[in-house]
Amino acid sequence: MTATSLPEVTRPTSGSAARPSRGTGFSMTYLRLELRRMLRNRRSLIFSFVMPPVFFLLFGTSAEYKTTQVGPDANVVAYVLVSMALYGALLTATGGGAGVAVERAQGWTRQLRLTPLNPWAYVLIKVLASMTLGAVSVLITLAVGAFAGAQMPVSAWIACALIAWFGSLVFAAFGLFMGYLLPTENVIQILAPVLALLSFAGGLFMPLGDTWFAEVAKFVPTYGLAELVRAPLGGDTVGVAAIANVVAWALIFFAGAVWRFRKDTARV
Repeated sequence: MTATSLPEVTRPTSGSAARPSRGTGFSMTYLRLELRRMLRNRRSLIFSFVMPPVFFLLFGTSAEYKTTQVGPDANVVAYVLVSMALYGALLTATGGGAGVAVERAQGWTRQLRLTPLNPWAYVLIKVLASMTLGAVSVLITLAVGAFAGAQMPVSAWIACALIAWFGSLVFAAFGLFMGYLLPTENVIQILAPVLALLSFAGGLFMPLGDTWFAEVAKFVPTYGLAELVRAPLGGDTVGVAAIANVVAWALIFFAGAVWRFRKDTARV
């Protein structure tokens, strides 16, 4: 009787050799799964899709606001509306990015790093999913405003919607940064009131006026986006301070997200 020899198994001698090869693109399948996961989170959906239009209806639809003009062709209702649309987009983008903290706590990101999915593709999928739901949040809020007395030119409707949606990219980076920085499953509940405070301090919820507080607000992350999203209402030129605010905070948040991302992925 002849013994059958088994093939020799060679074990990897280093941690890097044990890693699977990485792909070069992102997975559409995983993007769909990420969107489904976010849609199943009822608490996040309430924050993103319900709170902004409810706040608008509570604080922006008085009879006086409907007859008070902002610029030549818009009213105060529209002013409050675009502010709430931006707030909803920021909430959605921040929550979507910060969801990485929950996945890290559950060990999901560690498992993904053992698959061929490129780490950068994982971040890109997070941002795309957040931006997709952010667009839905903006459209829902604007649709409510269209039936509640908001008046502004068609060009302003389109411009404000695009600015609110695209501007939320800054806070998608903020959410990712905080998600990697704060290893806690309650990070989203922590960031929601933080974002509300930033919105107050940055003049998103109310005009800043000419007080000293208006000067301080120029350094708050929400200031530049608030100025940009409301600029189409009156046809005003956006100030250099607002543009510099958006660019500076975008660079800070993206740099922070990349830094924490690299530290996190280097552990495997």
